[in-house]
Amino acid sequence: MTTESTDIVKMLAEQRANFLITVRGITDEQARTRTTVSELTLGGLLHHVVSNERHWMKVIADLDETAEFDMASAGSEYVMAEDETVAGLVAEWEEVARSTTDALATLDLNLSVPVPTAPWAPERIWQTARFTVLHILREISQHAGHADIIREELDGANTTQTWASEAGMSF
Repeated sequence: MTTESTDIVKMLAEQRANFLITVRGITDEQARTRTTVSELTLGGLLHHVVSNERHWMKVIADLDETAEFDMASAGSEYVMAEDETVAGLVAEWEEVARSTTDALATLDLNLSVPVPTAPWAPERIWQTARFTVLHILREISQHAGHADIIREELDGANTTQTWASEAGMSF
């Protein structure tokens, strides 16, 4: 694995851990609870980051020049389904993360990847595997911030305070 790939794997792991702090210790009912004017919930965001990472790593693996965005799943992308649980989604993400890490061990980050077309992007574009993996990182990081706000509204828990507490610090 190159130094760059090693750094990306490390950053992905750190951002996943950051996101997972926001769902630590909550019930499935709490995971489905809206706490802001947004429709977003902790469970919905967790479902999305798992689905997003799996999707984009499959795009890289398939290199399908005819792929189209699956509009049928678009409406449920940010929803924790009735048959899903926080524990199940976390376990699923652990599997997806292992698969991503394994793929990054041999992935040429300069590989040109065809992006699935979509109604909002009807023309096929190509981007590097690096850009695609960094997109996954951005999604996790961005939604960790959303999740932190939702969790703080839910029960006052705060990712930064949790980090500090676990490190034996207070502020």
